[in-house]
Amino acid sequence: MNKILEIALGIITSIGGFLDVGAIATSAEAGSEFGFQLLWAIVLGTICVIFLVEMSGRLAAVSKHTLADAVRERFGFNFYVIPLLAEIVVDFLVLGAEIGGVCIALQLVTGISFQWYALPVAFAIWLLLWKGNFNLIENSISFLGLVTLVFVAATIKLHPSLTNLGTGLLPTLPRHDTTHYLFLVVSILGALISPYLFYFYSSGAVEDKWDEGHIGTNRAVAGLGMGFGSVVSLGVLIVAAMVLHPKGIQVDSYEQAALMLTESFGYWGFMLFAASLGIACFGAALEVSLDTAYIVAQALGWNWGESLHPKEAARFSLVYTVFVFLASLLMVVGIDPLQLTLFSMAVTAVILPPVIIPFLVLMNDRSYVGKYRNGWISNSVVIFTIALAFVLAIIALPLEIFGG
Repeated sequence: MNKILEIALGIITSIGGFLDVGAIATSAEAGSEFGFQLLWAIVLGTICVIFLVEMSGRLAAVSKHTLADAVRERFGFNFYVIPLLAEIVVDFLVLGAEIGGVCIALQLVTGISFQWYALPVAFAIWLLLWKGNFNLIENSISFLGLVTLVFVAATIKLHPSLTNLGTGLLPTLPRHDTTHYLFLVVSILGALISPYLFYFYSSGAVEDKWDEGHIGTNRAVAGLGMGFGSVVSLGVLIVAAMVLHPKGIQVDSYEQAALMLTESFGYWGFMLFAASLGIACFGAALEVSLDTAYIVAQALGWNWGESLHPKEAARFSLVYTVFVFLASLLMVVGIDPLQLTLFSMAVTAVILPPVIIPFLVLMNDRSYVGKYRNGWISNSVVIFTIALAFVLAIIALPLEIFGG
């Protein structure tokens, strides 16, 4: 019974914690501009992240290592510096975008410019990290994130055509703006396969003292939690495709995206969008901040753990303190949150090979995972997806930035 409850809690928190600013922004823009055409990218990214999250939990349960610890130990610190620096840069951009998402949600509700909220939001994130523990952050905030299921409710209410849904699951090039289409593919994959997800997950598994008895729980939580969570992302795209796309409204700002729920729920749809954006981004900001502190502390051999008192892990606490403050400055200076989000998701796709290839090596190394090594299916799916994301990023990102 305890295992069933643990799985149920894990699935619920995975659903509530899956959607973040990247998933909302990329799915909304994809649906508004290309209709149902990019559903396949969300499905592909979801399948890949299910495998990666399951692997990170399996690694932690079997080897008692976090992903960062294992990579540093297996390949040496000099090698690990490369993925470490890449992840820190991306985490910084993503954290700025998540803080921006919370600020935009407050702007939608109050009408006050998002820039004024940046430092207060950063302080709230820091205070919860400083005073809270891992279970509070992992469970409570994720439970609140279940409000994002409103996109699924809107999808059901709008009754999308099964033919349109089926067509969107088949990759096809658009008749216009192929460069932006490929850029959105890259951004969607980057949003769904964010490395902070599996770094954070493995660190949480070690904090929770997982062992081989958690292998089944881990598989259920990763598969069902990430799978059901991705349904919310699909809901965002479908609602945008049905409400915004026919009207020619392309999502160039979150204010435009907020209109997608008004057709189903009227005024309350606008408020539910703001609540979904704010809560989802706040929860993700906590996880990204912790992820950065985790990987830096683990790389340098410092004491770490969100459940420890800040005095017991002073340098760990200092990392997320500085990181949250600096990331909030991106919003203070007025960088557009939506554009920062799309750009940071695309950059995430660029860093996937140096981050994930060492991970795959570990998951096929008997000295770390013994009989729980990867099979050919998981290896193939992950390699294919990150290779596709990387190649498309190299092609589309320069064209999107410089025009082509």
